[in-house]
Amino acid sequence: MQSQVLEIIYLIGSITFIIGLKMLSHPESARRGNLVAAFGMTIAILGTIFLYRDEYNQPFASFNIILIFIALVIGTVIGVLAAKRVKMTAMPQMVSLFNGMGGACAAIISVVEYQHHFAAGEYGYTGTVLAGLLIGSISFSGSMIAFGKLNGNVSDKTFPFQSVINLILLAGLVAAGIYLAIQPETNMPVLGMLAAACLVYGVLFVMPIGGADMPVVISLLNSFTGVAAACGGFIYDNQVMLTGGILVGSSGTLLTILMCKAMNRSLLNVIVGSFGGSASGGATAGTTQGTVKEISLTDAGVLLSYSKKVMIVPGYGLAVAQAQHTCHELENLLEEKGVEVKYAIHPVAGRMPGHMNVLLAEADVPYPKLLEMEDANSEFASTDAVIVIGANDVVNPAAKKNPQSPIYGMPILEVEEAQNVIVMKRSMNAGYAGIENELFYEPKTRMLFGDAKSTLQKLVTEVKAN
Repeated sequence: MQSQVLEIIYLIGSITFIIGLKMLSHPESARRGNLVAAFGMTIAILGTIFLYRDEYNQPFASFNIILIFIALVIGTVIGVLAAKRVKMTAMPQMVSLFNGMGGACAAIISVVEYQHHFAAGEYGYTGTVLAGLLIGSISFSGSMIAFGKLNGNVSDKTFPFQSVINLILLAGLVAAGIYLAIQPETNMPVLGMLAAACLVYGVLFVMPIGGADMPVVISLLNSFTGVAAACGGFIYDNQVMLTGGILVGSSGTLLTILMCKAMNRSLLNVIVGSFGGSASGGATAGTTQGTVKEISLTDAGVLLSYSKKVMIVPGYGLAVAQAQHTCHELENLLEEKGVEVKYAIHPVAGRMPGHMNVLLAEADVPYPKLLEMEDANSEFASTDAVIVIGANDVVNPAAKKNPQSPIYGMPILEVEEAQNVIVMKRSMNAGYAGIENELFYEPKTRMLFGDAKSTLQKLVTEVKAN
């Protein structure tokens, strides 16, 4: 009876995961989607603790239940405090860190279960265990490096023939996994070496990735963790764990493919870690491209007030300044004057997929105003003024014009097609990719230097005066 009830709980949990994932597809329902999925996970955890029975029909020992609840309390406290204290600018770091923890859990499960299933002659399970170890370890170490890069603690590292070495190492990991799955007796030292090699590959995989391509890597690592979790669900014959892992893995993979398409990158290059690094030649930080022209707050206020159509391009600088609410205030003020205002969202703006969408949703910006890159590009020619707030690489014309640029071939927001372009930045420093932005020197471009939030507040005052 208890096992039947547990199966029903797992079914309900799986359904809530699917519903929650569906609700995450729209900002207005995303918060409720998280709560729905969290409810499903909660009942699945509690059901497992109190209703699970082993092959001898024995429940968990009381001492083990106490340990489980201690771990749950500690993890819940850490998670809640981290989520409440983290700034929007650090959200990508938190996602990478939490994703890495998921990969580490999957890898630990594989280490623990390897001998158990091999001793029982369950070779199919052993192969799944090793797959979980390989993928989970790569996800953990890769996510930690991604965290360091996003947090500014780790820089890009490359060396000759890195892509070839990565491919050889990956092939060796797969071969070692197959060997351990079919060898006649357990071999824990070899298993340990495999785990260590997977950790090394995760580091080598993410190290050369350039800043502009980090959102692609984050989505790929997320899919890895999902697949590793699905392996754990298969090992334990746990339907809800299997369903959750499959959903995370498949959605992460689809997102990665879409991001690669948006970035004009090859998925194979992502896997071997051979894209996004600094290229030789091309525009670099500090290279003089021409004359930079500034615009005063007064002139910017007049230009925006008398425009018919304004497009706002948000970037990481907007998140750093926590200026999304002020930006929304400017949007509302312009609309009161009869100005049509929309937002142009690049797929990799910010530091993770959907970063700008989440940021603007926090400020209650209506979702229909957020235009995807293709839609925005078709409207720039009919736009009187574009305000670029803290974005850099995603509006850099070098991606189209300079074959030597490390971002060459990456689709960008073609803001230079608008009648006027106002770029809001703290300084002339290069963006995350570390290259000069040719947009700053275009004839239509005017620079408005200063902190995004304070500058927007002053701009609001100027618009009110017109």
